[in-house]
Amino acid sequence: MKSSLFTLFSIVVIDLIGFGIVIPVLPFYAESYGANATILGLILTSYAGMQFLFAPLWGRVSDRIGRRPVMLMTIAGASVALLILGLSQSLLWLFIARILGGVFGANISVATAYVTDLTTEENRTQWMGMIGASFGIGFVLGPAIGGLLAPYGYHVPMFVAAGMAAINCVYACFVLKEPPRHQETTELRQNRKKFFQNSLVRRFCGINLLFTIAVTQLEAVFAFYMMDRFHYDARDVAWVLVMMALIMVGIQGGGIRRLAKKYGEKQLLITGTFLMAIGFAFAPWSPHVGILLVPLAFSSVGRGIAQPSMLSLVSSAADAQSRGSVMGLFQSSASLGRIIGPSLAGLFYDRFFGLPFWLGAVLLVVVGILAAQSKLHSRHAISLAEAELSLEEV
Repeated sequence: MKSSLFTLFSIVVIDLIGFGIVIPVLPFYAESYGANATILGLILTSYAGMQFLFAPLWGRVSDRIGRRPVMLMTIAGASVALLILGLSQSLLWLFIARILGGVFGANISVATAYVTDLTTEENRTQWMGMIGASFGIGFVLGPAIGGLLAPYGYHVPMFVAAGMAAINCVYACFVLKEPPRHQETTELRQNRKKFFQNSLVRRFCGINLLFTIAVTQLEAVFAFYMMDRFHYDARDVAWVLVMMALIMVGIQGGGIRRLAKKYGEKQLLITGTFLMAIGFAFAPWSPHVGILLVPLAFSSVGRGIAQPSMLSLVSSAADAQSRGSVMGLFQSSASLGRIIGPSLAGLFYDRFFGLPFWLGAVLLVVVGILAAQSKLHSRHAISLAEAELSLEEV
C-alpha cells in the first residue's frame, strides 16, 4: 500500500511543479499580447471555472473506468494544454490553452479518491496530508523554475512544463497501479444535500468562499502590481513568490502543531486572518520592495496558520461517517471562490491598483469575525446533529 501511495505522490508532485512553473510567467506572457488586469483575471477565472466543472466529472468517470486511466488521461491532456500555451501567438490561444488546462488539471479529486481507496479511516488523514505537502513542494519549486527560465522567453517555461507532464505520463504508465476501490453507499451519495442544510457546515463553506476570494485578490494581480510599481520581471516576481511559499510551508510543516496545541485552531484562524488583513491593507502603500516584504511576510504567516486551522475546524463539523462529504462541499466553496476572485481583482486593479488588496483585507476581517462567532471548539469532533444544536445558540 505504501509503495503505491508514494508512487501516486511522486506523480502528483511532478504534476503540481508543472502547474507552478506557469504561475509567475503567465501574467507577463498575457501582458505581452496586450492583456490588462481585467483580461488576466478572466484567463485565471477560465482555468478555475473548468476545474470547478470537471473535478466532480473526473471523479465520477474514475468510479466507472478506474483511477489509473483517468490519471493517465488527465496528465497527458495537461501536457497538450501546456504545449498549446507555449505555442500561443494571441490572447485567444492563451484562453484556449488555459481552458484546456483547467479541464485536465482537475484531477486532484481522482488523486484523493485513489488515497481513499488505499487507506483506512485510521490512517487516511495522515496520507491526505501528503497531498497537501505535494502542493507545498509544487508551489515552491514550480515558480522558482519558471522564474529561472523566463529570461529565455515566456514560451520556454511552458514547453518545459509540457515536457515534464509528458515524462510524468510515461512514468505513470509504468508504475501506477489500479487500486482496489471502496464502494460508496447510495446513502452517502445522497447525503451531500443534507449536510449542506446544516448551518455549521454552511457557515464554514461561506467562510472558505470569502477567504478564497480574498487571497485571490493578491494572487491574481500581484505580478502586474510588481511590474507596474517596481518594474519587476517574471524572474524577480518568482523569487518573491518562493519566499512567501517557503514561509507558509515552514509553518505548516512543523510549527502549526505546536501552535494548535497551545492556542487552538479557532484562535489561530482568527489571528491568521487578521494578520493577513494587515498585510493586504498595507501592501499598496509600500514605497519600495524592501518595505513591501514586511506586509507580504505578515500575509504569508497569517495564511500559514489560518488555512490548516480552518481545515481542522471544518473536519470537526462532521462525524467520521460524513466527513468526506463535508470536506467535498468545503473544497467546492474554495473552487467557486477561485472563479469569482480573479475577475473581481482584475476589474478593481484596472481602476486603482490598491483596490484588490483593500477588498481582500475587508473580506479577511469579515472571515475573522465569522470565525470568532462560531461555537465550534478546536479538536472536538461532533456529529452534525450536535453541530446544529450548538449553532442555534449563536
